[in-house]
Amino acid sequence: MNTCRPLARRLFATTLLAASLLGAARADIAVGQTAGITGAVAGSVKEVTQGARLYFDTVNADGGVGGQKINLVSLDDKFDPKLAAANAKTLIDQGVIALFLNRGTPHTQAIMPLLAEHKVPLVAPSTGAMALHKPVNPWLFNVRATYQREAERAIEHLSLIGIGRIAIVQVSDSFGEDAVIGALAGLAKTNKQPVAHEKFDRAKPELGPVVAKVLTAQPQAVLFIGSGSAVVDGMKAVRAAGSSAQMVTLSNNASAGFIKDLGDAGHGVIVSQVFPYERSIAKPIIKEALEAARKSNTELTPSMVEGFVAAKVLVEGIKRAGPKPTRESLRKALDGMGRLDLGGIEVGYSPSDHSGMDYVDLAIIDQSGKFRR
Repeated sequence: MNTCRPLARRLFATTLLAASLLGAARADIAVGQTAGITGAVAGSVKEVTQGARLYFDTVNADGGVGGQKINLVSLDDKFDPKLAAANAKTLIDQGVIALFLNRGTPHTQAIMPLLAEHKVPLVAPSTGAMALHKPVNPWLFNVRATYQREAERAIEHLSLIGIGRIAIVQVSDSFGEDAVIGALAGLAKTNKQPVAHEKFDRAKPELGPVVAKVLTAQPQAVLFIGSGSAVVDGMKAVRAAGSSAQMVTLSNNASAGFIKDLGDAGHGVIVSQVFPYERSIAKPIIKEALEAARKSNTELTPSMVEGFVAAKVLVEGIKRAGPKPTRESLRKALDGMGRLDLGGIEVGYSPSDHSGMDYVDLAIIDQSGKFRR
């Protein structure tokens, strides 16, 4: 009787089982991201994702979380809300522990129905829409301040420096409609109305005619509420028309790519910020991010700081989610986090508050093409 063949099969099966168990022990913790890797917001998406990877790489180099490395899986939604939702479903089906750092207000709103349906957290959407803060979604955890607070702060600053004739140019979508509430609130505080208020289509932005109409009101400042290339085109149109109006936009455009695309039109543009100054080494988290960027031979930008902080919040949640973290244990860990010092800035969650942070500041683009505060 030939016993070699059954023995070989048993040895082979045992080897496969051992390899499977070893693979499971070393399995990565997959995190899913859908964002506009190409399209109108590609520059800032690249930077915010790069910032997140800086932190994940640092964690992984130190052995990961409980011996498991963090694996960020990114899909390109081309800044299309429908594709963002489809990508999110694909990532959920692939077993990611959380969705993370997606970009855009209508895009996040398209994803939100999937969260409760599949019981998966969404951590640090790269948008400040108030609809993501109130009412509280038990599966969504914000990290950045609201766009309304940013816009209000920008208008308050313009009023403080003596600018009274303020125009608003906004994208005609849920992001634009949300952020403009803050701008109008800021104007109302100083008993003002916008001297002009125009909208443009997100899918087919044509800023030339919009800007020409706005400039007939002779504004001293123009607040642009929009994303990426559309805002760049609008600001260039202002300068091409010979206007010296102060130009302002929100933190979704706080990237080196945005400055590069603006070129000569960028000098003097004010951009709101929702994280500490990227060169402020007095804050431990910025010092930590600068060191990570230096090791990667990368220059830190505001958008990269957003990604770095978001990744740190997510990893902290995973650490608190137990030795075998799941989607549900991660949600519970974040929900019970309370106030946490990340290194000079605080983030915090509770069942009744998923806003995370409320930090808002302003920066100006200097002649060398850098953000200054």
